[in-house]
Amino acid sequence: MNIATNLILGDCKEELKALDDNSIDLIVTSPPYADSRSKTYGGIKPDKYVEWFLPISKELHRVLKPVGTFILNIKEKVVKGERHTYVIELILALRKQGWLWTEEFMWHKKNSYPGKWPNRFRDSWERLLQFNINRKFNMYQEEVMVPMGDWAKGRLKNLSETDKIRDTSKVGSGFGKNVSNWLTRDKAYPTNVLHKATECNNKSHSAAFPEWLPEWFIKLFTQKNDWVLDPFSGSGTTLHVAQRLRRNSVGIEILPKYHMIAKERVKLHQRQLLMAA
Repeated sequence: MNIATNLILGDCKEELKALDDNSIDLIVTSPPYADSRSKTYGGIKPDKYVEWFLPISKELHRVLKPVGTFILNIKEKVVKGERHTYVIELILALRKQGWLWTEEFMWHKKNSYPGKWPNRFRDSWERLLQFNINRKFNMYQEEVMVPMGDWAKGRLKNLSETDKIRDTSKVGSGFGKNVSNWLTRDKAYPTNVLHKATECNNKSHSAAFPEWLPEWFIKLFTQKNDWVLDPFSGSGTTLHVAQRLRRNSVGIEILPKYHMIAKERVKLHQRQLLMAA
């Protein structure tokens, strides 16, 4: 089956209206943060951010399948010496709009360089907020398992008798564990903290996604031939990764410069696939 890659030039608030209801399996995107990218996207003031975003998220809610997932990469900023609350306000507003705030992943930027200000240190993390329409949604956790690593070599070396039985939680949660279950496994499930580097080589955009980011979530929440949407697609990293993973994709970008870069990336990958066939 051929994979579709649909690149749209325009304002996503308007262009999303042309997409069919319940047609998208995964939305993964990073809109301009408050007051950021002012030279390219104009910047949205923190106090106006929720008002600006809600018409967009209303359309995202409409186009997402009931079993789909919405991943939002966003970050607070400091205003007059304190953290602004626009991200918290947006989460609460999205819940009122009908979204479920299902999970929050934390991106730890392993290669963040050191620095400080008079009353704080440099951030080395960003939020990846997960929203859903229903409590039951498609999720393929085995696709993002990680090597067991040194933890297993030490923790499983000398098992106690307790480790070999289902040890019921002592805090009354109802959950238990049997550590010996991991003896024959070479992979484990990850946590919700993603220790990944930032993008250092992609100079085609002022704030380019590192390829691992959409790839990780595309693997976790979709299967081949599913549909992925990035309404702030920039230079097309999400679409490029979706194409490589054999997912259909839609990208919307308001700036012609980045729209053209994305088109060239898609065309190049299509040529590479034809040459490899």
